[in-house]
Amino acid sequence: MKPFILFVVVSVLSLFALKILYGRYDLKYSVRIGMSIMLLFTALGHFLFPDGMAMMIPEFIPFKKELIYFTAIIEIVGAIGLHIPQFRLLTSWLLIVFFVLLLPANIKASISHLNYQNGTFDGPGIAYLWFRIPLQILFILSIYFSSIKK
Repeated sequence: MKPFILFVVVSVLSLFALKILYGRYDLKYSVRIGMSIMLLFTALGHFLFPDGMAMMIPEFIPFKKELIYFTAIIEIVGAIGLHIPQFRLLTSWLLIVFFVLLLPANIKASISHLNYQNGTFDGPGIAYLWFRIPLQILFILSIYFSSIKK
């Protein structure tokens, strides 16, 4: 829920800030700013809660904690890449793939009631997917329409 709220609030504030600063609204740029701030926020979570997040990864995948740190780096690089015109298209497609690949980990976490912040199994459970899946779709569509679609 926090990434969603951050994404929406920053996108809206950016929209109005751009109007004040440049005299025009720029929805695509505002969404990219919101997405970047959200990605930096979630990357921070990877560094703060690596043990709990590692519990989201299936057992057969090795180097779980290292993978959590690596995905944080992907999010940071993605947040930056959205604002570099020559890398925006590639960054956007890679972030879309990234969000699709994250979905199984979120499904696993929901099924097992994982609370990644505490590393316990008292999280919201499967009901969380009713929010998380549409959220992933929103993030993917936001990246697509703000960076890929002409």
